[in-house]
Parts: sequence; C-alpha cells; structure tokens
Amino acid sequence: MKSDIDALMHAKNFDALVVIGDAQHNPPMFYLTGGGHVNNAILVKQYGQEPVLFCNDMEREEAARSGLKVRCFGEFPYDDLLKEANDDPILAGAMRLKNMFTDLGLVHGTVSLYGQTEFGSSFAVFSLLQKIMPELSFIGEPRDTSLFMKAMETKDESEVARIRQMGRITTKVVGQVANFLTDCEVDKDEILLQEDGSQLTIGDVKGKITLWLAESGVENPHGTIFSIGHDAGVPHSTGKPNDLVKLGQTIVFDIFPCEAGGGYHYDFTRTWCLGYAPPAALNLYQQVYAVYQKVMENLDLNAPYKDYQRLTCEMYEVNGHPTPMSHKAPIEGYVHSLGHGVGLNIHERPWSGLTADDDNRLAVGVVATIEPGLYYPDENLGVRLEDTLWVRPDGKFEILAEYPLDLVLPMKKWKK
Repeated sequence: MKSDIDALMHAKNFDALVVIGDAQHNPPMFYLTGGGHVNNAILVKQYGQEPVLFCNDMEREEAARSGLKVRCFGEFPYDDLLKEANDDPILAGAMRLKNMFTDLGLVHGTVSLYGQTEFGSSFAVFSLLQKIMPELSFIGEPRDTSLFMKAMETKDESEVARIRQMGRITTKVVGQVANFLTDCEVDKDEILLQEDGSQLTIGDVKGKITLWLAESGVENPHGTIFSIGHDAGVPHSTGKPNDLVKLGQTIVFDIFPCEAGGGYHYDFTRTWCLGYAPPAALNLYQQVYAVYQKVMENLDLNAPYKDYQRLTCEMYEVNGHPTPMSHKAPIEGYVHSLGHGVGLNIHERPWSGLTADDDNRLAVGVVATIEPGLYYPDENLGVRLEDTLWVRPDGKFEILAEYPLDLVLPMKKWKK
C-alpha cells in the first residue's frame, strides 16, 4: 500500500524516488497523484517526506487536485537555462532538474527512477545529470520486483472498491455481448447473421464491445481478446477481425478494461460455445472447470501463489496435458501461469509462476486472478476461465464480480 512506501525505501536504501511522465496511463504517477490532466510532470518523493509534484504552469490547478504540494516549472525558466546551455536542450533539461533537486535539498544519495515517458531524451538528460550531480546515484529497478510493484501488491478498501466497480461494468458489458450474440439469426452454415443479413465477424463483435465500454465511461487501452476456433487455442491471440462467428466453436472472451485515464483495471475471461458444444470442446471445458473449482476450494490466506500453479499443473498432467512443470515453454496444453495481481497495471504482483519468489503470497489486501486454461490450436480448441478475487481483511477470498460459468449459450432463434 502507499503507506508502505517509506518502509520500502528504507529497505532498499533509497533516498528519493523520481517519477516522470503524464499522470494518466502511467501507473507510478497515477498511484501517487490520482491521475488527472497533468502532462510531462516530475514527482520527487524523498524518504520521510511528502511528495512534491512539478508541473507545467498551465496545469497547476489540475495538479493541485492531487492533494500534493505543487511547484511550477516556471520557477526554473527553461529559456534562460537553454541560453546558458548554448541552445543544448539536453543540457538545459539536466540543469533544470539539478536546480529543482537542489532547491529540495536533494543533493546526495540514491535516487530510483520510474515512469513512462519518451525513453531517448529522458536517458540523455539523466545520463548528463549524473555527471553534473556526482553525489547523486541514479538507478532503475526490474519492473516485477520494483518498489512500486511491492507497494501496489496490496490494496486498501478504496482501491478495492474501484476495482469492484470496474468488475460490475466489465460483467455488464459481457452480459450485453452474450445477449447480442444469442439474439442473432443463424444461416444454414451455422454462421451468425447481423440485422441486415450479413454474416457476423469477430471485428463486428469487438466494435460492440468497445462501444459498450465507452458508453459505460471506461477505457479499453489494451484491446480485447475475442477469438474463435484456432485463435482460441493461442492464449493471447486477440481474434482475427474477419473471422466469422459460428455455432459450436470455442470462443475465448478475455476482457480487461480500466478506469478512464488509465486507472484501475478488471480482468475477466469466459469461454463460450454458441448453440451447442462438440464433445471435444465439452471435455476440455470440464477439465478446466475442475481445476478452477479445485483451486478456488483450496485457497489459503498467505499461501505462496505458485503453490496453486503447481496444483494446476499436477491436475492437468494426470490427464496427459503438457504444462510448464514438465515442458519448457509449451505451446499447447497448459501454457501459462495461473494468475497475476490486478490494479493500475493489468499484470502486477503477486506472480504465480513456478519460479516466482516465495514472497508472492495471497496476503490480505491482494487482488489477483485465477485463470486456468487448456489450448490446442491445431484442433481449433481453447478454453480459459478467469475471475478476479480479493483477499479480504477477514482472510476470506471474494470474487469481485460474479458471472455464470456456462460453456453453452443457447441461441434464441435457432435449434439444433
């Protein structure tokens, strides 16, 4: 949680954190500012002190909504610095940062850098800044174990409420998609038809999904997985726009929108067969559902997340499926990890892979997914079930947005 940041800084021997970039679609900056229309900002958090947000003068009131102390770039006139730097914009940028840091008393120690911005110019500026402020040591961290990932790993109840609301919106849109599909007419080749009589494509469905998410006031920055047949058997194939929507084929529908401005996400997957499920699809689904149920029934507070990845692999291997436990990088069978944390990043700590550190645990405050699957693209089969859970203060696990797990969606205007 944010309240852990100073303790994490102390543990890592960081004297300051610097976050650069926009306040939107930039998880570390959003985490500390709450988002908003603040562009190309610089946030400085020194150990034991409140953060200071430096911003464009024209965005000072937007920045003030963060509740942080706000300083304007105008206090450090760029044009004057550019003249002093003989029109070298990289040197001028480094000089402005030096003046800002010096004004804050940040002149020695270890400074860890974060944020999403244009890499080339930022690298050039901070490389030069290291030379002109040799008493400071600028470092980066591996993303998966970074201070911000550790802090974000557990959520307070206000964060959980926002993720829960995203879950409500997500499952509402999923329901709209299900109703739209099952209302369609079907032609003699078992292909769904639009109102004008044309055949329905994956692209048509994804257009509806994007529209309905937008109408709900949320964003879809990563797109949506809505794949059928062969593509359903490749976990992150998003679906070919021109593929036809047909009865009796597995459809993997993985949807992961976020709040407007790049805020909190929700992650959710269902697998559907429209009208009917062929025996092979039903068999695969039953095996995935059995793993889903077994994992859900055995979740324990503070257990290593990877224990459930191991359980999943063991259950699948009994049935003859390749898994990461026995195969290096399998491309069919069970090919991924069981889940991941969800928050300002669609994928964040804790991690559930077999090689994850033991400190990736299902602790109070964690919001994470359970998403077993099986994939056989050459057989036009893929199945995945996914829900997002919260580990509550009482130690119980709660699905944040319930939705039916049915494989077959009966068509209202067609009978086999």
